Amino acid sequence: MKKFKPILLLALTVAMLVVSGCGGNTATQQNSNGEEIVITDDAGRTVKLSKKPERIVVCSVSFLEPLHLVGGNAVGRPHSQMIPDFAKDIPAVGKAVQIDMEKVLSLNPDLVIINKGMNEKLIKLLEDNGIPSIVIKARTYEDVKRELNIMGQVTGNKDKAEAAIKSMNEDIAAIKAKLPKEEKRVAILFSSSQGLNIQLQGSIAGSITKDFGWKNVAEGMTPMEKNPDATPYSLETMVEQNPEIIFVVTMGNAQSLEADLLAEFKKNPAWGTVKAVQDNRVYFLPQDTFLINPGLKYPSCYEKMAKLVYPEAF
Repeated sequence: MKKFKPILLLALTVAMLVVSGCGGNTATQQNSNGEEIVITDDAGRTVKLSKKPERIVVCSVSFLEPLHLVGGNAVGRPHSQMIPDFAKDIPAVGKAVQIDMEKVLSLNPDLVIINKGMNEKLIKLLEDNGIPSIVIKARTYEDVKRELNIMGQVTGNKDKAEAAIKSMNEDIAAIKAKLPKEEKRVAILFSSSQGLNIQLQGSIAGSITKDFGWKNVAEGMTPMEKNPDATPYSLETMVEQNPEIIFVVTMGNAQSLEADLLAEFKKNPAWGTVKAVQDNRVYFLPQDTFLINPGLKYPSCYEKMAKLVYPEAF
């Protein structure tokens, strides 16, 4: 038998490793221990994990259910009134907008999952303490599918992530199939104690509106600097755009804000010229799935909006 020279053997080995390491942006590859995980997160960073994380802190409540689904072990999460039952005993690490680093460090995490646009300031602090982090953006349904794939990759359960995505895709397709093929002019208002603005297509309701083939009257408007999913809105613009449907997402006391907005509709004659108000087609959307990312509940958001506009189809 012909023997390979040492140099040739080394070259063949390197070539095989290069080929086996090729893949997409979120490719998983192994080190000599067979455990290294390489992730490209939603901040465009390449994050290397030497092994499957066993102690994970999440900076958004919306990350809990997807992580749980793919077998991740969350040991810390933010304060919230909307915690799933399985996570109620997990220690809190401050508010989502103000994570307490001391509490995070006290939990000895081997990974922190950061909410894009809210917690990036933690990255450097975590790096200084030798703790890896992954930044995830989770607003639209496309975001949620990517989030699931990343978490499945981190936990070594990509099959569970893919199965969940397949199931959600089928549920959403069934909902969309029931809707008439017609465009609706839609305005999505965001009401809080600070006043009103209008949501763009990057918001939860905005992304669903686009997927339904409806026309978001705010499309093309300039987003706010601190909230890229919304923009200021005036009654004059509303009257000019004359939407057929108005959805309202509230933050705070939903019942009080709903009553205040409906009273404003009655008090100001200009509102009465808007077709959606004339036709009594103003719909309020629940905070727990349209203000905070719904994650695995995304199909229920599609169904909620579809049923409000076309109740006869359901």
